[in-house]
Amino acid sequence: MAAVAEAVRRKELNAEIVLVASDRRTAHALETAEGMGLRTLAFSVKEGPPGAWQGPLIEEMVRAGTDLVVLAGFLRVLGPPFFERFKGRIVNTHPSLLPRHSGPGMYGLRVHEAVLAAHEPTTGASVHVVTPEVDRGPVLARAELQIEPGETAQQLSDRQKPVEHRILVEVLRRFAKGELPLPYPTG
Repeated sequence: MAAVAEAVRRKELNAEIVLVASDRRTAHALETAEGMGLRTLAFSVKEGPPGAWQGPLIEEMVRAGTDLVVLAGFLRVLGPPFFERFKGRIVNTHPSLLPRHSGPGMYGLRVHEAVLAAHEPTTGASVHVVTPEVDRGPVLARAELQIEPGETAQQLSDRQKPVEHRILVEVLRRFAKGELPLPYPTG
C-alpha cells in the first residue's frame, strides 16, 4: 500500500487511492494510510456469519468510487459477491513466480520457506488478476530474483518485497494508461 501511495504522491502513477481497508484494526497499512491523509476502513471478519463482512465492504468500496481493487497484503479469500461486483477488477501480489508455490495457505514467509525447501535457484514476485481459484488468475507481471547461498526465508522476503512493490506499481501504471483493459478478461 505504501509503495503505491508513494508512487501516486510522486506523480509516477496517475491514480487515486479512494479507500484503504483491512480486517486488522492494528494493520500498519491503516496507520500509514491515515498518516498520508487517505480514507481508511477497519472491519471485522468475526462479526456475524462467515463471509458477512463482504457485503458491507463492497458497499463502502462502491461508495468510494473503487475502479480497481488491489489486494496487497490482504490475506482473506474473497467470495462470490466480490467477483460479481469486481470481476476482472481485482489484482493481487504473490511472493513467488506463479503458479509455483501458490494456493490456499501459501503466503508470506510460508512461500519463501517452500521455495528454499525446494532448493530452487530463483524465485520472484508476481502480480495477477484475482479469480475464484486462489492464485490462478491471469498473471500480469513477474520478476525473477536469484536466491543467495545460505539465505533464510526472512532474508529472501526482505530482498523480494521491493521487487514485488516495483512490479505492482508498474501493473497499476499500465492500467492507468489504458495499456491493460479494465475489466481484465478472466475467461
